[in-house]
Amino acid sequence: MFNNWLRNNKAAMWLLTVVRIYLGYTWFTAGLGKLTGGFDAGGFLQGAIAKAGGDHPTVQGWWAAFLEHAAMTGVKLFNVLIPLGETLVGLGLILGCFTTFAALMAMMMNFAFLFSGTVSTNAQMLLLEIFVVVAAANAGRIGLDRWVMPYLRGLFHKKGHGNTTFTHGGITKAKRHYLN
Repeated sequence: MFNNWLRNNKAAMWLLTVVRIYLGYTWFTAGLGKLTGGFDAGGFLQGAIAKAGGDHPTVQGWWAAFLEHAAMTGVKLFNVLIPLGETLVGLGLILGCFTTFAALMAMMMNFAFLFSGTVSTNAQMLLLEIFVVVAAANAGRIGLDRWVMPYLRGLFHKKGHGNTTFTHGGITKAKRHYLN
C-alpha cells in the first residue's frame, strides 16, 4: 500500500521532488567542493583502516582489507571517482535525470562511507535515497526523466531489423506512463 502510494500518488511525487532536490544539492555541493578544493582520499582511507583495530572497532575487518589492498593502492583513481561521482549524482538528482540510477549510486557511496566508520548525515541520506529508489519513476516525474525516459524507452521498444521485436507498445505507452 505504501509502496503504491510512493510510486503513483501526486502528493508523493511532489514530496519526493523536494527530497530528491535536497539530496542532489547535498551531493552536488560536496562533490564540487572536492573537485575545486583539491581532494585526497588517502587520509580518509587510512583513518578508516585504523578504525578496524582496537577493542571496539567501527570498521569490519573485511572492509578494512578492501580499503587497504584495493582502495589505497588505487587512491589516485578514488581521488577522481569520488568527487566526480558525488557531483554527477547530485546533478542527476537535482535535474531529475536518471533519478533511480543516481539514487542507487548515492546509496552505494553512503554505504561505503558508513562501512568506513563515518556516520555524519550518511544514514539519513541513505534512508531518503531508499524512498527515491522505491518510488522509481514517480521520484523523477517532475524533472528531466519525464522526457528522457520515454525517449529512451522508445529507442529500445522500436521494432528491430527483420522480424525481431523487442516489445510492443512503443513510445506512446511509455509517454502515457510518465505524463499521467
